[in-house]
Amino acid sequence: MGGAVSAGEDNDDLIDNLKEAQYIRTDKVEQAFRAIDRGDYYLDDYRDNAYKDLAWKHGNIHLSAPCIYSEVMEALKLQPGLSFLNLGSGTGYLSTMVGLIIGPFGVNHGVELHKDVVEYAREKLDDFIKNSDSFDKFEFCEPVFVVGNCLEISTDSHQYDRIYCGAGVQKDHENYMKVLLKIGGILVMPIEDQLTQITRTGQCSWESKNILAVSFAPLVQQSRPDGEKPDAVQLPPVVVRTLQDLSRISIRRTLRGLGDEDAAERGPAYRTPQKRKRRRCRRRRINAYVFVGNQLIPQTMESEEEEAPEEERKEAAAEEEEEAAAAAAQQRERDVGDIEILKQVNVLRDQIMALPLPESLKAYLLYYREK
Repeated sequence: MGGAVSAGEDNDDLIDNLKEAQYIRTDKVEQAFRAIDRGDYYLDDYRDNAYKDLAWKHGNIHLSAPCIYSEVMEALKLQPGLSFLNLGSGTGYLSTMVGLIIGPFGVNHGVELHKDVVEYAREKLDDFIKNSDSFDKFEFCEPVFVVGNCLEISTDSHQYDRIYCGAGVQKDHENYMKVLLKIGGILVMPIEDQLTQITRTGQCSWESKNILAVSFAPLVQQSRPDGEKPDAVQLPPVVVRTLQDLSRISIRRTLRGLGDEDAAERGPAYRTPQKRKRRRCRRRRINAYVFVGNQLIPQTMESEEEEAPEEERKEAAAEEEEEAAAAAAQQRERDVGDIEILKQVNVLRDQIMALPLPESLKAYLLYYREK
């Protein structure tokens, strides 16, 4: 499923295309998509296809098309502090983007059938935290993944504000999914080839809305010998943040705010306004006739007309050269702006490293990042 938007050359190009096609419609979803490079979740040999609007599967590893993830993120209506459950969490790509929006006081859990995929997701998550330049721009809710069949979740499990299921759901499993949702919560899942948004409006009431026609592989139902009951899948516990974690969050938030204030004071980079094109005119004398009383008398007058085509071409060529020079100057300014942005990415790290603290504490504040 996919192919709804043009292929991009890189992650930003892909996001631009998704925005143009109206799959990404809100700033917070756009920021989350730009922060995490989709190509990082591909195996190296297949990365060239990462920025196409197509699903990708290799063995048990699977990614849905970007247009699908865009619609899911928009339909979930994420806010800071919400709890999220990803059924069929796969590579963790979607869960990581969700974590950037719900923030450190949210809950971010995922259930995945295949153990090797859970290990892959944990590796990608660790790589994002330790190596991504985007990490310092956000307060993050780290996803927690468990291995298990999402159709065998323990009946005493807690409920969530937001749920997404990344596999086709049969009609007879719809109520099973709804039970996991809190009142006021939103569940997004594919049912009968329709990506559907379900809002729980009361204890026994729901509202449904079809979002997009899709084609998903169905949920896997494991066959077992007659009478054998499966071990119930235990979802991760909801834990209270430690004092150390709260301190780290607070210090990083304060330093990030100071960095944002400095950036606001510097203001946007100056851009040279584009010059208006001007046509040159020349005067020439013409003969005209005017009435004086009842007599028609010839009279010479001056009139403006555009230059001859040859002169106009010369003028156009000169203007093109002038515009090219102005464009080059603007590009140099943009390059300087890009350098400035790169410096801002590491402001938080620089501020932490400048604090009069033991190195071990600085490492903790940096999440033991490698760069």
